[in-house]
Amino acid sequence: MTGAAELPGQPRGAVTSGAATARAAIVLAPNPSPMTLDGTNTWIVAEPDSDLAVVIDPGPLDEGHLRAVVRAVEEAGRRVALTLLTHGHADHAEGAARFAELTGTAVRALDPALRLGDEGLGAGDVVTTGGLELRVVPTPGHTADSLSFHLPADRAVLTGDTVLGRGTTVVAHPDGRLGDYLDSLRRLRSLTVDDGVDTVLPGHGPVLEDARGAVEFYLAHRANRLAQVETAVENGLRTAPEVVAEVYAGVDRVLWPAAELSVRAQLDYLAEHGLI
Repeated sequence: MTGAAELPGQPRGAVTSGAATARAAIVLAPNPSPMTLDGTNTWIVAEPDSDLAVVIDPGPLDEGHLRAVVRAVEEAGRRVALTLLTHGHADHAEGAARFAELTGTAVRALDPALRLGDEGLGAGDVVTTGGLELRVVPTPGHTADSLSFHLPADRAVLTGDTVLGRGTTVVAHPDGRLGDYLDSLRRLRSLTVDDGVDTVLPGHGPVLEDARGAVEFYLAHRANRLAQVETAVENGLRTAPEVVAEVYAGVDRVLWPAAELSVRAQLDYLAEHGLI
């Protein structure tokens, strides 16, 4: 889910469309909402001197948007060579099959049901197209099939919904699991410490220029929310809706259904660890 808290490293006037790094550009999908922020960021990634591009998350099934992505690639003097998905939620993946028709490309994803072509994606895979290198980083938790893509040449990571450009994300119970999500955040933190990643290219919201600060914020936020949920249970609240009303009282009620998914994930996590 999204929230009002501003992430560290979120610059004023941050890029929400067009070029974001030397190799990555955004085409913003026209699907704004409380859950999708300004809309879905469809990413076009390519080496500056290459005529081939990789598109990550074509977005919703919106013909105008999909054609706008194709047009943006062509205007840069390139063609789409491959389509990748960070995960299967409709606002990221629903348009993938139609986009594949428009471009004649394969679609690679962790979930076999989302793939078009013979190749999937998994931990440790390296996608190389037109001289571009993208390293596949498993980041389950938001969903079981969530992936991130490390773009070492730009010291950047494309995070899908694992880290957003504004606010925080939902752990989409029961598919999403809090323990997995915390492990994924720690994995992303390692990229910032060990691999020099300093930029987050998110699935929604603006680019973040302090990747480590953003991930640390997410880890602290999750620890705080988990403590609040544990306290609510200790005070006698038992159902997820009761906990949401207590812990998320200051959050816009339109986000409470998403908050309930995260609370259910937190309750499962506490139970699994013998804390409730």
